[in-house]
Amino acid sequence: MAFLRRLLTNHALNRTVGVSESAYLLGSSRSYSSGVSIVPEIYSQNISSCLCKDHGALPWTRGSTMTLRSSLAPKSLLYLNEKRFATAQPKAPAQARQMQGALKVSISSPGFIYEPYAPREAIPFWRRWFTRDGWRRTKDDIILELKSAYAIAKLRKSGYSKQKFYTEAVDLYKEINTLMANGDKTSLRKAVTEKMYSALKNEIKQRESMWSSVNWELIEPIIKMRTLRARLIGVDRNDLNKVFVQLTLEFLAKQKFEAYDSKGVTVAGDKTKEVLVRDIWVFEKSLFHPGAYWRLCGRIKI
Repeated sequence: MAFLRRLLTNHALNRTVGVSESAYLLGSSRSYSSGVSIVPEIYSQNISSCLCKDHGALPWTRGSTMTLRSSLAPKSLLYLNEKRFATAQPKAPAQARQMQGALKVSISSPGFIYEPYAPREAIPFWRRWFTRDGWRRTKDDIILELKSAYAIAKLRKSGYSKQKFYTEAVDLYKEINTLMANGDKTSLRKAVTEKMYSALKNEIKQRESMWSSVNWELIEPIIKMRTLRARLIGVDRNDLNKVFVQLTLEFLAKQKFEAYDSKGVTVAGDKTKEVLVRDIWVFEKSLFHPGAYWRLCGRIKI
């Protein structure tokens, strides 16, 4: 009887609770309607935390923009690989409920990398085409490529040009590394996302505790540059145009580096020698915020 009562109670609760998905990840293409994934709980908590105004400074707010907790999604069930994650019920502040007109929610960055790039292990031809594991692997590879193709296709509708983006990405790569070397945190904030800025600021602080100054130089042109992955992150299921796009790029370039102590003595590196460096950076841009521009949102170590 106790089990029956619990079952009836859960059934009643499920009938009274309204379900509304507030954030989702766009899948590979329209033919993969079942492949639409939802932001996992750990990330949803980060997003929801940036949608409320607190007494302290929020890492996801910029300028005088007022961010309020969304009342459009009082309850949500987030899905990832067909698993459900329940989230707490957010309530809009009293001043938000009293505001006339639509409630405007500002999200400057999702704050995470969707499906971070990782190199795929090469498998023999016979295993790929003559074993079930190989067929499964081939299917997964095709889906990954379709997701990138879909993201690029949607990006092109907004005026994306690969050549123009590569030029801008190289400028950002050079600018961010230079700002890091100079310890210019103020200018660095504009070139990276909020979460990335916090990580880079800590790196600068740690480096300054070891070295007094750093000399960094990029030897141009870049030896190799290619797009490894493209992904879309949606924020409104009812409007597929409200998305963030993330492009993962690989840089292969020669650089010069030298570090000095407080007396100007070289303690690391050699600025006369060129070092071949491989970096994988993830750039992000909003396709629905007016005046949005590319920013660094993460780096991938392999």
